[in-house]
Amino acid sequence: MPSTSPRLWIVATPLGNPGDLSPRARETLETADLVLAEDTRRAAALFRRLGLAPRRFLSFYEQNEEDRREEVMAALRSGAQVALISDAGTPLVADPGYRLVRACRREGIAVSPVPGPSAPVTALSAAGLAPLPFTFLGFLPRDAAGRRALFRAYAAVPGSLVFFERKDRLAESLALAAEILGPRELAICRELTKTHEEFLLGRLEKAGELARDLLGEITVVIGPPEGAPARADRAEAEACLHALLGKGLKPREAAREAHSRLTGWSAKELYALIPELGGQ
Repeated sequence: MPSTSPRLWIVATPLGNPGDLSPRARETLETADLVLAEDTRRAAALFRRLGLAPRRFLSFYEQNEEDRREEVMAALRSGAQVALISDAGTPLVADPGYRLVRACRREGIAVSPVPGPSAPVTALSAAGLAPLPFTFLGFLPRDAAGRRALFRAYAAVPGSLVFFERKDRLAESLALAAEILGPRELAICRELTKTHEEFLLGRLEKAGELARDLLGEITVVIGPPEGAPARADRAEAEACLHALLGKGLKPREAAREAHSRLTGWSAKELYALIPELGGQ
């Protein structure tokens, strides 16, 4: 390891193929005093698969990040070399850790990335869809309302959209995306870098033909807009206004907020709907 001073290392690990671990990442993980991992059992299995000696692992995931941060900072202040990994790929991209990085930056503790595999970039590189610009949405919300709101928010953004989705929600999410985003190119990227790696290419509006009984880890790439995004229907606009007014927002505030959530409606149009809802 090139440094003997306290340092937090952000280490990318293989998506699936163990040959993708870089020599620098191997050296860092072999010499770190402490390895932070989302799932310590998976991390231990990863180390065995990669031929790395067992290390001291500490669980570090979204639900315990706040509680763990001070323990990790204490280790760093005492001179420890700490490596942060995710279950696979590059940490922080869709995983916890940025608050720890911010804490290190505030205290002047060095933070160094050890770059390597990243599922969103890997999918973009081989999908054949326009790679630039692109927006990474991370893991989609679990509830349909949250997914709908997310797609609405990015419907007019130029460029490709990339996200992760569970196999059991994939068909439903892509149908919702097609309804909101309109006709676009689609790539479903499955089991990246693994033995059964697969790229299913087609159209978003025909996603039902592709998203059937898929197994493994899934990264989705949706191509750039090909026309004006679909306008939210009146019923959805009225429901959104009802909800916002019910939270105590004033009519003009509700109209502005609804405008930020709905595609195809101006704040002025939404404000004009409010008297008909009994909100004024």
